[in-house]
Amino acid sequence: MEKEYDILPEDRLCIGALRSLVIDETNNAKSGHPGMALDIAPTLYTLFKNHLVAYPKEPKWINRDRFVLSSGHNSALLYAMLHLAGYDVSMDDLKAFRSLDSKTPGHPEVTITPGVDATAGPLGQGIAQAVGMAMAEAALAARYPDGSEIFDHRTYCLCGDGCLEEGISQEAISLAGLHRLNKLILIYDANTSTLDGPTTNSMIEDIRLRFMACQWNVFDVRDGNDVASVDKALTKARESRVFPSLIIVHTEIGYGSANQGSHKTHGSPLGTDDGNHAKAVFGYTYPEFTVPEDVYQTFHFSFFERGQKSFEEWKKRYDEYSVIHPQETKIIEDSFARNLAPYLPQRKEFAIGSSIATRAASGKYLTELVKTLPFTLGGSADVAGSTMTAIPGDPDFTYEHRFAKNVNYGIREFAMAAVNNGILLHGGLVTYCGVFLIFSDYMRPAIRMAALEELPSIYIMTHDSIAVGEDGSTHQPIEQTASLRLIPNVSVIRPCDERETFAAWEVALKEKDKPTCLILSRQKLALEPGSSYEGVEKGAYIISPANGYSRLELIATGSEVGLAIKAQALLREKGIEVEVVSMPSVDIFEKQDDDYKNEVLNLEKRYRVAIEMGTGEAWYKYADNVISIERFGKSAPGDVLLKEYGFTPEEIAEKLESLLD
Repeated sequence: MEKEYDILPEDRLCIGALRSLVIDETNNAKSGHPGMALDIAPTLYTLFKNHLVAYPKEPKWINRDRFVLSSGHNSALLYAMLHLAGYDVSMDDLKAFRSLDSKTPGHPEVTITPGVDATAGPLGQGIAQAVGMAMAEAALAARYPDGSEIFDHRTYCLCGDGCLEEGISQEAISLAGLHRLNKLILIYDANTSTLDGPTTNSMIEDIRLRFMACQWNVFDVRDGNDVASVDKALTKARESRVFPSLIIVHTEIGYGSANQGSHKTHGSPLGTDDGNHAKAVFGYTYPEFTVPEDVYQTFHFSFFERGQKSFEEWKKRYDEYSVIHPQETKIIEDSFARNLAPYLPQRKEFAIGSSIATRAASGKYLTELVKTLPFTLGGSADVAGSTMTAIPGDPDFTYEHRFAKNVNYGIREFAMAAVNNGILLHGGLVTYCGVFLIFSDYMRPAIRMAALEELPSIYIMTHDSIAVGEDGSTHQPIEQTASLRLIPNVSVIRPCDERETFAAWEVALKEKDKPTCLILSRQKLALEPGSSYEGVEKGAYIISPANGYSRLELIATGSEVGLAIKAQALLREKGIEVEVVSMPSVDIFEKQDDDYKNEVLNLEKRYRVAIEMGTGEAWYKYADNVISIERFGKSAPGDVLLKEYGFTPEEIAEKLESLLD
């Protein structure tokens, strides 16, 4: 099909090299996904050669164009491109594709490979992360004086049919259109194939109309091998001054293979014979993993030199900017380094006897934070009034107010979390997002992605127990807190009062490489005299010691800490002494040394009792006795439910006394 178009010999050679490297990588690894890589190679080549602005010697340059491979299974092509473009991805790295501890894992990971701007693989999330990057660019350009001198770049994203079938894609597409992210360009490889067969098995919608309905520009490239048409579409997309752009590139999956056009090429290497057949179609006669110098030179004199020139010009502007705006420059540098300490609110004194829901305490902290920290951007999934994330006086982030700090994400929990990941991947902003804890299930894949990408996202998760009350079992979390604790590299903090909530925020803001879930109550919780910042920083501490010999040790989190302390007082009246441990964060406590752990958990395990209004299986690690909830909630006022499920001071005290008996 290439012969139908006027394609330069150097373009033909470079595209052949890309496609052949994909065949070699996947054949050598005996696994991988050559299908899409082979058909979309001309488009990615055209993007890198003629349009994308980035500099391999400065892969973290803050004003580079971002490229997100949403269809992460296409990684072999991305690695081949990064190698040819001059990034620190060697030919040996390509030969190590999908091998243990290589720079070239099966799906791209931002923490591993230079030049990879986002981890991808779970389809659709890359689109949402690209939306977040575009939002960050727009926000930063508007937030600083002469900000467009420092922040003026585009976000490109490549997706396939599978990405657009995932529901998160529509959430993200709608948000991008709403905010008129004109510097966002999505390239859709319409190869009409998924793993199991043709897309006619599972898709019926008109993609063009779908995007137009969400206020996107739409451009068509009738044949992905027509690099001139691809180049023209990219040029038009870059010229957009209002709307984001979609480029639909029509291709045949597995181009060059004997099975060209068949889903059989999607997820299996071509093998030696078919690989040679494909290379013959490309007119590429070089041995395996061999690239002629002319190909490297083509990329050097296009992509590399364009990036180098752009970087040097930007660096000159940045140096001039730092003289004119020294204070703003310091803020920009602190924001990208996540140096937050100078901007955090001062610690406050708390009134003994006060009572406040921890969601409200979080709202108080956030109100102060946005005053002292100039680079926040956060919001909620249409529950700002309930999660206390609304910012008084803020006009909300829109096309007209890109300097604003609050984002109305609408009822899009999954996209909200993934967009936050994109904002953090871009850098320069501190994010947070508010949601009811029960709906963290909608966000979980993006929370896991944040953990993989080592992103310090902050999730404000309120309405944390059956005390939600009348909304009933559909809104009352049982297993959610426990399930969040299971995700590696995620910190979960469930504070017991206002002081612990402020401390939890501090801990979350000081994190640089992991997300934090703040699990907060709807009901008011009394300030505990023994609560402390330092205790939260260590994950657990004795919040209410026994008077003398302790017969039991109670381990509790959140609202159950107050219950445990009240039960402690009731038992004391009977001459029974117990001590109470607040454990707001299991994962932080696990990081402490053994001496500290033994100091806090100082009784034998059989004399410990864990108390939490949720599933309790994980607590048996710390205690032989667990007071928990192993069934769904009911619809009734919160105080009625607490009595129904046995979470009153009197019933807790009675259970503890029976244990001693």
